[in-house]
Amino acid sequence: MSLAGQPQSIKNSRAFRWTVGVGAGTVMALSLVLLFLLTQATGNRELYERNYARLLVLNIAVATLLLLVIGWIMLRLYLRLRQGRFGSRLLVKLAAIFALVGLLPGLMIYGVSYQFVSRSIESWFDVKVEGALDAGLNLGRATLDAMALDLANKTRQAATQISETPDGVAALAIERLRDQLSASDVVLWTAGGQVIASVGDSRFKINPERPAAQLFRNARTQRVATLIEGLEEPAVNPSAAPAAPQPGRIQALALVNSANLGLVGEARFLQVIQSIPATVVANAIAVQEANREYQERALARDGLRRMYIGTLTLSLFLAVFGAVLLAVLLGNQLAKPLLVLADGVRQVALGDLTPKAALQGKDELGGLTRSFADMTQQLSDARSAVHLSMSQVDAARANLQTILDNLTAGVIVLDAGGRIQSSNPGATRILRAPMAAYHDKPLAEVPNLALFAKDVNAQFADFLSDTNTPHGLEQWQQSFELNTALPGAPDSAITLIARGAKMPGAEEYLLVFDDVSEMVSAQRAQAWGEVARRLAHEIKNPLTPIQLSAERLEMKLAGKLLEPEQALLTKSVKTIVDQVDAMKRLVNEFRDYARLPAAELKPVNLNALISDVMQLYTSDHADQTVRTELDAGAPLIKGDAQQLRQIIHNLVQNAQDAQEGINGGVVTLKTEFARSPGSPASSGRVRLIVRDKGSGFPEHILKRAFEPYVTTKVKGTGLGLAVVKKIADEHGARVDISNRVTDGVVSGAQVSLSFAVAT
Repeated sequence: MSLAGQPQSIKNSRAFRWTVGVGAGTVMALSLVLLFLLTQATGNRELYERNYARLLVLNIAVATLLLLVIGWIMLRLYLRLRQGRFGSRLLVKLAAIFALVGLLPGLMIYGVSYQFVSRSIESWFDVKVEGALDAGLNLGRATLDAMALDLANKTRQAATQISETPDGVAALAIERLRDQLSASDVVLWTAGGQVIASVGDSRFKINPERPAAQLFRNARTQRVATLIEGLEEPAVNPSAAPAAPQPGRIQALALVNSANLGLVGEARFLQVIQSIPATVVANAIAVQEANREYQERALARDGLRRMYIGTLTLSLFLAVFGAVLLAVLLGNQLAKPLLVLADGVRQVALGDLTPKAALQGKDELGGLTRSFADMTQQLSDARSAVHLSMSQVDAARANLQTILDNLTAGVIVLDAGGRIQSSNPGATRILRAPMAAYHDKPLAEVPNLALFAKDVNAQFADFLSDTNTPHGLEQWQQSFELNTALPGAPDSAITLIARGAKMPGAEEYLLVFDDVSEMVSAQRAQAWGEVARRLAHEIKNPLTPIQLSAERLEMKLAGKLLEPEQALLTKSVKTIVDQVDAMKRLVNEFRDYARLPAAELKPVNLNALISDVMQLYTSDHADQTVRTELDAGAPLIKGDAQQLRQIIHNLVQNAQDAQEGINGGVVTLKTEFARSPGSPASSGRVRLIVRDKGSGFPEHILKRAFEPYVTTKVKGTGLGLAVVKKIADEHGARVDISNRVTDGVVSGAQVSLSFAVAT
């Protein structure tokens, strides 16, 4: 699990591990102490009896501590699960698995051990065992009693033998008795406890060991008394060094009766000491010790059973605690890599590719976390590279879009079905249609472009068929005449040069086109200028000789012909002279068109210029009215005043000619200032509009109205609008010509020019 940004979780985890470690260490230490004491106690009865209470309290304390620790661990796991912390279910599952793994075998072993201990302890105190111990003890006692009785009889007989022996020679007598009785010591005592004679080991002692007073009393009353010594257990003193074991012996004391003793004579006692075989002594002591221990343990067997069962219960608790503790520790060890991976996967799923935590273990899970961290880093690097590439692509696309947006040419991308995939503002401007509104629609559905779309599709079909052949073309090029607006709209006819190609790696086609109407118009104007220049040169020269020859002929023949012939001659000469004059005027107009001087652009007040020109039209065409609507806020424009006068004259003259024969005809001259949005108030364009109420332009004239010799007037030369167009081009002005439509009926014509504002 990633620990970055989680200091509280780290502290809690460390505190938990520290607490678990301390608790586990404490419990293990107490358990080891308890087991050590238990081991020592079960092998040492006195230690067991002395430490029984402590062992019991320590058992209860360890069991309680184990219960508290297990309960605390269970509570933490439960709280983690209730809080919905990530990985808590896995930890609980692992803890449950390990707890069951430790608990079930522990319960089985506990049950078996409980039965075994209970039955074993009971079997130790079986009736047969107790009877065997009693029988062995009785057998030992009977054997010793028989030996003591036999020695007593022999001692009594020996006392009878030495009854008449004086004290002075008693040593020899008792020496013989010692040999006869196979005794270790024979001592003759006075009633006051003084040694008369002794043989054996006691003779080497200054003060032989005197029999007990009780033994003397028993011998006086019973004539003989015995005492078995060396079979008592030595007293155990833990602080003292262990005493040497006393040899086993039978001591017999018999009263010696003597006839020489008077009423005041002192009685004598014969003491015979016979050693007991070491084997008999050892067996007797062993039987006696076994019986004593058996009786003591029989009395304490309930406590012993409780102690062993408590130990087994503690072992069960230790097993369960160890299982749960191992479940937590091993569960953390097993779950930690999985939780790290799961948390990393969740973060990656959310798009977070920051460096992920990796474990340094040498097992496969640790390696898996490192591999996942490396993979995440590679993904992050790849995404960074993709973002960099995308940013570069976006930058290139933005640059391309900027280029496309600022291209004067129109660009359209079509799919295989002829549907528009993208277009640039140049296409909208040239085709005068909202191309963006027709995205993913066929080009033929765009208003007024159905015929254009059909021709383009035909060109692409021919191009693709040529491309599939060897040495095919990489693109096609074709010119189109296109009417992009409704009838009567300004500049509705345009000439396009279009080029098409297939997009590489996609089923898309690129269409690039340019409006060459201005270029064609300029080329036509240049061509007509050249024609006019040649006409003026070729036609004007012979006109004067023709006129002079006709006039000379009339002068030579005047008065020489009859009246009818004279009248015919005069009429013919007049016709020739008139036609020559007309030809001269035509040639002069062509000459003026061809030799139109370059404009000298200066700041000009268009309103003042119009007012000055209008003074010439106050009396002409009395049946027609020339009206002006001038924008007082129109700024100065850049223009040539002389050429602008010619434009105004030509447009007003054409408007008046268009209203010839119409009563109430009105010619309107209007100026207006169109400010550019978001620009200073002084920037923008000034428009000059001339309107009439004539019959308008025929459709075929609208397409070629600015070409020389294109006119609807019988006597017109068709150079008026051509001159206007040429002067407008010199001024950088846009010229629009259209018919005015009212209620679907043409109600006149309109010519407008847009001039740049002088700065």
